[in-house]
Amino acid sequence: MEEKLPLDFLLRINFAPGHWLKIQDMLLFFIIVYCLLNLGIGYWASRRVKTSTDFVLAGRNLPMLVAASAMFATWFGSETVMGSSSEFVAQGVLGIIQDPFGAALCLLLVGLFFARPLYKLNILTFNDYYRRRFGSRAEWVSAVFMIPSYFGWIAAQLLAIAFVLKVLTGLPLVWGTSLGAAIVVAYTYMGGMWAVSITDALQTIFIIIGLSWLAGQMYWEVGSLEALRKPLPEDFFRFTPPANFEAIMAYILAWITIGLGSIPQQDVFQRVMSARSAKTAVRASILSAFMYLSIAFLPLFIALCGKVLYPELLQNNADPQLLLPNMVLLHGNFLLRVLFFGALLSAIMSTTSGALLAPATVFAENLVRPRWSGLSDAQLLRLMRASLVGIALISVLMANMQGNIHELVGQSSALSLVSLFVPLVAGLYWPRANETGALMAMGLGMAGWLFFEYWPIPVPATLMGLGLSFVGMGVGSATHRLFNPKEENLSKK
Repeated sequence: MEEKLPLDFLLRINFAPGHWLKIQDMLLFFIIVYCLLNLGIGYWASRRVKTSTDFVLAGRNLPMLVAASAMFATWFGSETVMGSSSEFVAQGVLGIIQDPFGAALCLLLVGLFFARPLYKLNILTFNDYYRRRFGSRAEWVSAVFMIPSYFGWIAAQLLAIAFVLKVLTGLPLVWGTSLGAAIVVAYTYMGGMWAVSITDALQTIFIIIGLSWLAGQMYWEVGSLEALRKPLPEDFFRFTPPANFEAIMAYILAWITIGLGSIPQQDVFQRVMSARSAKTAVRASILSAFMYLSIAFLPLFIALCGKVLYPELLQNNADPQLLLPNMVLLHGNFLLRVLFFGALLSAIMSTTSGALLAPATVFAENLVRPRWSGLSDAQLLRLMRASLVGIALISVLMANMQGNIHELVGQSSALSLVSLFVPLVAGLYWPRANETGALMAMGLGMAGWLFFEYWPIPVPATLMGLGLSFVGMGVGSATHRLFNPKEENLSKK
């Protein structure tokens, strides 16, 4: 979630003369068909939504390949296709540690250590876990910390959809964000996680076909791996950081921001918990990690070929994030353009749908439901759908304000890392963890992160916040046991 992409990256693409008239009608037709297909899937999925569990977790009945596709699609959006490829071209392997390596690490760790114990709890949200393990106050604080992290991320995805529509159809941004939100909200509103999962599986197919086709075309033009490697700097494929403190700190931060910070996030959780069994959840998580790591290398490879084949696209201070779309529009045939922009639009929409569903679920389940006695499951389902619309409206407003949205995107995984990761791990694997420790871990980690963001030191603020969260868990749990010895004795029994 942290890869930064300029908000106007597609608006600044330079079109070759005559290209627009040749591709506009067919690409517009493709987009309309694709959007209608998503809406059709949403309508079909709505017939399977009878309860809140159906809406949030697809009835906990997804087969492994569909569940794995849904997990893979968690972050595979415009930032992965465009942002990581530009970092790779500019910095080499060290520029892509966070994504795809850190993102794949997150999915792998979820499968190895978190999917099975959380699946057995039969809960709707991560925040339900905090309530069950630490109490209602931990549930409320975790929900308050989690929900705001999604607004900037959703807004950025809606802008990315709007930019694609602007380039391909000339639609103004304000209408593009609204139309993009309306389409994603419509099929997510109708089918919930069922619609998200099925469309994710479909969109994964578009992504693989589109990027694989383009990668094969680029390699054919390059001719050989030797021709691809020859113009690159000697340390381009270096995997470890230089031996200095600042570089090592940045390297560690790149691995853990998404690798650990996105583990306690609702969009990851709801995809894992939607599997039809604990074994399926574990296997799907591990499979999705390898899917992400392998498929995410396709845009990196394509960008590297583009750097060798079309170096002029990177000259005159050109933004490297424009390399792929410029290359496709200026040098690709019509089919290549359709496949590339289809893959890009698919990736963005799959990310947006899950990102919208996550905070809507947490708001209804963990902030409203505990304070609304006697709320039936049918009422909870209606509340979740209404929350989905409300969060989409807020995100559209943020998208059209175009102010500091990507700064919010960049902080979303860091926010959950410094506040929610330690209580999750301690709650599962440290029997002595308790409510006081969890609350101190959340509060101290968040406060430390904010403090060092404004008054920086050589150690990154995120690492300081994470360290203080560990301290809060240890000190808080020990203090609670000291003043409540009877609870300690009961826990031992």
